[in-house]
Amino acid sequence: MATSRPDAILIALLCGATVHAAQAQEREQIPIQVLARSSDFDYQNGVLVFNAITITQGQIRITADRAVASGLDFEESRWEFNGTVRITMPESTLASDTARVRFTGGQIASATVTGAPAIFEQLRKEEHAQGRANRIDYDLGRGAVELAGDAWLFDGRTEITGATLVYSTANQRVISREPVVITIQPEEKPPETPKPPS
Repeated sequence: MATSRPDAILIALLCGATVHAAQAQEREQIPIQVLARSSDFDYQNGVLVFNAITITQGQIRITADRAVASGLDFEESRWEFNGTVRITMPESTLASDTARVRFTGGQIASATVTGAPAIFEQLRKEEHAQGRANRIDYDLGRGAVELAGDAWLFDGRTEITGATLVYSTANQRVISREPVVITIQPEEKPPETPKPPS
């Protein structure tokens, strides 16, 4: 029996999730470092405030002008970042005005970034994908990026726009359950070598 296209997409996403789960297990063993220009720990109310913050775990890095956290326990905590937020991972980056990040099990589990617009980029050898939207949800465990609100995704040749686009970072698949506009740029042809005069 032939596999339908939606089933093939689902299988590909599940395979990508397995690879990301293995990478996540490796990240659990890497310590997290927090650097900040200043901090305010309100232990009674369980609120931590940081200014000019950088959080690093291996090749993953978060920078922002300000952060408010529910706790310094990275086993289970939620962080809100504001002002020039940048999240850098081995093959992708997110840039925005604000971000909400959830840490689970000593690592980043998910990030939701919002901006005017929020920006996503993925660099992989010869592949370069970039996107923007009003809100971007990045689930690191599944390797899925959801761009919502004036979503735009471009791979250097094909441009896709729509209300919501879901992009798999593992296998470069794009899914939309709503109308989309796809624009394919013509391939650049090498310049012709002029013929010598006869």
